[in-house]
Amino acid sequence: MSKPIALVTGASSGIGADLARELARDGYDLVLAARSVEPMQKLAAELDCKSTILAADLSKPGAAAELAREIQTRGLEIDTLVNNAGIGATGPFAESDAGRISEMLEVNVVALTELTRALLPAMVQRKRGRVMLVASTAAFQPGPFMAVYFATKAYVLSLGEAIAWELRGSGVTVTTVCPGPTVTNFVKAAHMEGSRLFNSPMVKPMTSAEVARIGYQAMKAGRRVAITGFANKMVAMSARFSPKSMVLGIAASVNDIS
Repeated sequence: MSKPIALVTGASSGIGADLARELARDGYDLVLAARSVEPMQKLAAELDCKSTILAADLSKPGAAAELAREIQTRGLEIDTLVNNAGIGATGPFAESDAGRISEMLEVNVVALTELTRALLPAMVQRKRGRVMLVASTAAFQPGPFMAVYFATKAYVLSLGEAIAWELRGSGVTVTTVCPGPTVTNFVKAAHMEGSRLFNSPMVKPMTSAEVARIGYQAMKAGRRVAITGFANKMVAMSARFSPKSMVLGIAASVNDIS
């Protein structure tokens, strides 16, 4: 029998690459999708599985639909979808680059939604499948100085929980994974190196390998939501029950890099 196939977006580095490693170790063949092809080629060379590499810039309108069509054209049946691709940015909303905001919305919201909608019906029809949506602990609160990023992750969490409920008893599960601070290329791309979130003695960022392991096990177990790490769980839960002014103030203090 052929191996099951998993599609991983944002697979060129960080959490996406480590999720690909988890899947390969567990007996999957892979479809790796990201903008940068060379890192995915290096990743594929180290994995003990068949890997199909697809260049996809999900910040471009229509890219998710194009990726889904390419997968269909190649006759690849996706058993597990890992929507990991995501981008962020810091700074006051009124001063934010409009192009970067559009890219964030395309990757974090539009592409994730369109790709899930494109691949989910076949899983439901087969009565088996798994979907992972990678959100963030940012999903549990508003985030001054990263307003759009936090809002997109709140969308991902809301969407994931709703779809998971709809699919009860279908044989298909949806797991939304919410990492806290994690050491990846995302930090540099979002210009967060100077933020208190990554320079506080009170916060120890997790490695992408740790996040991938926890997230993958949660998906295998069919859990609806997985917050990685005990400290991150406490932060996420406290944000839901603390006074909003306090939550906003703390978020602003750790996100502000000025």
